[in-house]
Amino acid sequence: MAILSPPFFRPFHAAPDAAARVETVGASQSGSLATRLNWLRAGVLGANDGIVSVAAIVVGVAGAGGSTPAIVAAGAAGLVGGAISMALGEYVSVSSQSDSQRAMIQKQKRELRDDPAGELDVLTSLYEERGLAPATARQVAVELTEKDALKAHLSLELNIVEEEVANPWHAAGASALAFTLGAILPLLAILLPPEGIRVPVTFAAVLVALALTGALGARLGGSPLARATVRVVTGGAAALFVTWLVGTLLGVTVF
Repeated sequence: MAILSPPFFRPFHAAPDAAARVETVGASQSGSLATRLNWLRAGVLGANDGIVSVAAIVVGVAGAGGSTPAIVAAGAAGLVGGAISMALGEYVSVSSQSDSQRAMIQKQKRELRDDPAGELDVLTSLYEERGLAPATARQVAVELTEKDALKAHLSLELNIVEEEVANPWHAAGASALAFTLGAILPLLAILLPPEGIRVPVTFAAVLVALALTGALGARLGGSPLARATVRVVTGGAAALFVTWLVGTLLGVTVF
C-alpha cells in the first residue's frame, strides 16, 4: 500500500502536514490504480472466456458437419448463455465481496462512535508498527482523525476505500460485455470464410487472439509474458482440437 511505502516515511519527522501527505498518496494513487487494473484484468479474462467457449462450440458443430444455420444457432446460443452465466457469476461474487466490505465499514463506524479514544490509540499503534516514532505516529493519527477518521481507519486497517466498494451490477455488465466481445471473433471467423477453409481460419484467428489476450493478461498481472501466453494458447488450441475431433467422430449433421 502506497501509504506505507518507505519513501514516504522519511519526511514525517520534519513535515508538519504529514497526515495530509499520507492521505493524498494512499487515496489518490494506490486505491484507484489497483481498482482500474483489476477491472481491466477481469475484462481480459472475460474476453478470453468468450473466445474459447464460443470457438469450441462452433468448431465442434462444424466438425460434425453442421450447416451454416446450425453453426449460427449454436454460436449465438453459446454467446448469449455464456454472457448471462458470466454476468450472474460475477454478480454473485462481487455482491458477496461488497456485502463483506460494507459490513466492515459499518463495524468501523460503530467502533469510532463508541470508542473514539481507543480507535485513535489503535491508529497510532499501527503507524508505530510500521516504523514511525511514537510522537510522529501520534501526530499523524491525530491529524488524520481530525480530517476523516473513518477514511483513515479503513485505509490503514482494512485497505478499503469507501467510495470504491465494487458495484455488483457494474461488474456483471462489464463481465457480460467482455465475454460478448470475445465471442464475436470466432463467430465471424467461422462464418465469413468459404466453407472449405472456415475451420482452419477459425483456429488461426482464435489462437492469435488468445496470444494477444494472454500477453495482455500477463502484463497486467506481472507474470512472465512467454509462459502465460503459451499456456493460454496451448489450452485454447487443445479445447478447439478436442471439440472439433468429437464433432467429426460423431458425424452428426444438424438441420
